[in-house]
Amino acid sequence: MHTVEQKLKERIKELTCLYEVTSLIVNSDYEQIEEVLRAIASCMQRAWQFNEETYVELKTPLITIRTEKKAEEYVFLQSPIKVFNEERGYIKVGYPSPKYTLDDFLVEEKQLLDNICLEVGNLLERKEIKENQEAIRRQVEQGDRLRILGEITAGIAHELNTPLANILGFTELLKERVEGDPKAEKDLDKIITNTIFSREVVKKLMFFACEMPQERTRLNIVPVIEDAIDLLRTTLRQNDINCKLITNKKEIVLKMDKIQLTQVLFNLIVNAIYFSPPQSTILVEVREKEADVVLKISDEGTGIPKDKAETVFAPFFTTKPVGEGSGLGLSVVHGIVKSHQGTIAHSPNTPKGTIFTIKFPKTL
Repeated sequence: MHTVEQKLKERIKELTCLYEVTSLIVNSDYEQIEEVLRAIASCMQRAWQFNEETYVELKTPLITIRTEKKAEEYVFLQSPIKVFNEERGYIKVGYPSPKYTLDDFLVEEKQLLDNICLEVGNLLERKEIKENQEAIRRQVEQGDRLRILGEITAGIAHELNTPLANILGFTELLKERVEGDPKAEKDLDKIITNTIFSREVVKKLMFFACEMPQERTRLNIVPVIEDAIDLLRTTLRQNDINCKLITNKKEIVLKMDKIQLTQVLFNLIVNAIYFSPPQSTILVEVREKEADVVLKISDEGTGIPKDKAETVFAPFFTTKPVGEGSGLGLSVVHGIVKSHQGTIAHSPNTPKGTIFTIKFPKTL
């Protein structure tokens, strides 16, 4: 039985705790949220009537915090932490058992626990909203940059196409005139090779700028993937790398541009080959799901550095040495996937390497 004075003391402790928790949350830095949650757990331990024996456990998707245990068994009072009406954790407060029972918890303590869980849930909601806003802002900025670059590269591609075609044509004519001069023929072959390479770069620029017309037809993408892998068998063999295809169906139909799908596969598999060590395996998985088709390409290479993770799809970005990459491959892939209303993302492979995941909606 509590006296009026004891009840008043307990009420002051509870209100003080709620005030401290609210102050911690209001003044919190989202970058230091774990420290805030630790402080909340410590504050709660002091608020319960048998505070010297109180055990607090606070669990969220970010962290689980436990105060020091002073007994083997506890009886708990528990409330859920809800974020956007979805249970994402809990806070529970315990007393040593069998010394205490649930009857030893005050009604006001249950109310205090519910209120603190509500405040923690609101904190996590605000953190998630801020993170989503930041992600949207980055996407908008990236979209603006890509739009501007698209306009620039479209102009560059058109301007370069004609002179490259002229260089190639006149070089072929010149080669006929110097027939019998091995040195001249060798030099002209170098011009032809480099012109063809430059034309391929222009073609990638046009892909990136969405200037290449699409011819979408309903097709079974499984044989298209098989053909793309077969065309790269020589390159795979030269690099002592295996490429394995896994699919859950022999026929997966999507409305797509066959050439552009092949372009996506080539770029991703060639990238995987470049970064993969000998005797490793590149895994190509394609699975039809209820709403979409998921294509994954996994390698066992060096992986994408964390500081480069957000820029891999940016035009002209490359981690390859100068002269070995134009930096357009992944931006072309990104543009093609996006033009088919799909999404592309990358994640680390286990134990090492990279996984590129593409999702195409079945409504195409």
